[in-house]
Amino acid sequence: MPNYAYVARGAQGQVTQGTVEAPNERVAVQQLRQQGLIVTSIRQQGGAPAQARRQEAVPIFAAIGKVKLRDMAIFSRQLATLINAGVSLVRALAVLEKQTASAKLKYLIRSLTRDVEDGMPLSRAMARFPRDFSNLFVGMVRAGEVGGVLDDTLNRMATFLEKDLELRRKVKSAMTYPTLVILFALGIVIFLSTWIVPMFLKLFADLGVKEDKFPLPTLIMKRFSEFLLTKWYILILGIVAFVFAFGVFIRTRFGKRIYDWVKLKIPILGPINHQVILARFSRTFGTLMGSGVPILQAMDTVAGAIDNDILSRAIMEARSAIREGERIADPLERSRLFPPMVVHMVSVGEETGSLDQMLQKVADFYESEVDARLKALASTIEPVMIVVLGVIVLFILLSVFLPLVTIIQDLAQQEQ
Repeated sequence: MPNYAYVARGAQGQVTQGTVEAPNERVAVQQLRQQGLIVTSIRQQGGAPAQARRQEAVPIFAAIGKVKLRDMAIFSRQLATLINAGVSLVRALAVLEKQTASAKLKYLIRSLTRDVEDGMPLSRAMARFPRDFSNLFVGMVRAGEVGGVLDDTLNRMATFLEKDLELRRKVKSAMTYPTLVILFALGIVIFLSTWIVPMFLKLFADLGVKEDKFPLPTLIMKRFSEFLLTKWYILILGIVAFVFAFGVFIRTRFGKRIYDWVKLKIPILGPINHQVILARFSRTFGTLMGSGVPILQAMDTVAGAIDNDILSRAIMEARSAIREGERIADPLERSRLFPPMVVHMVSVGEETGSLDQMLQKVADFYESEVDARLKALASTIEPVMIVVLGVIVLFILLSVFLPLVTIIQDLAQQEQ
């Protein structure tokens, strides 16, 4: 009978490794369960080498795009449930591969299954796909494997992804209405400028009104209308060139730093963006600390997860200070980028040994603050956008009706 190498967790949470002889994997798992062990990983010894088992073409979708956050959260939650129920890691991955609807995720799970069967730890197998499994994900899984609490860390990861997804949904939802209003306003302006204004200009020409008789609003609209009708390609090329140049600029280290600074300082949106980053920092840091990740590794992971160079540098400077023996709260306070409430909660968490819980409370607070600010912003933007649209339409109407008033006045003088 074949031998199976296993990693399991005992009733007290201790991790044990060993081998068991059984006719197949299912019987091996049952034998270990009878001994009071919860299997986290099991594989047959003497399996085929990893390179020989992965001889298949990589699908195009594996190199393009990313797995959706929602699918990744469901994957984490279901994998944690299966492992907690005593299902071996390989069998749990096989079950999830069959039931997932995402073709990209199906390919990833198949690759993870093969790597784990070949004896590779799950965290190392996930690290082979950095576009889909972030450093945060890999670090938490690695901590769960070391501590024998893989199901707990996967549940924490699922909660983190669900919270992150909810926050992104709130931001997108709040920005949807203003975006639609802006697009609608642009559509009205383009229609009036390229269809209505030229009709009136032709009417004025037929009535013998010379261009030097046009009032200033009419001259402005005439030039703008002619530009849209005859040189529209310049506008398109200009927009494309600006977008391209901007993209190149923010990919440089200096450009990314300037862009991130502007995002924090811009009126109205800057404070909201800052709170979003603080919520992500607190949620990520708290999740890592609660999963048993070492603090220096956690700080390094958090710095790469918040996607803001200004705060990332502050976190890395805090990491250096912590490595020299300082408390966490002190370097965060010196950076002046973390509000007193965050610093105080971190300090209390350090003193009471409940840093992960305090950070989760900070994340909940800032997520609720972001939600409230976004709702207030949406309710404020609505009347502002209506007023702006009304002013633009009024200007266009004045530009076409003012010459008519001049014509009527001239006709009245001629009759007198």
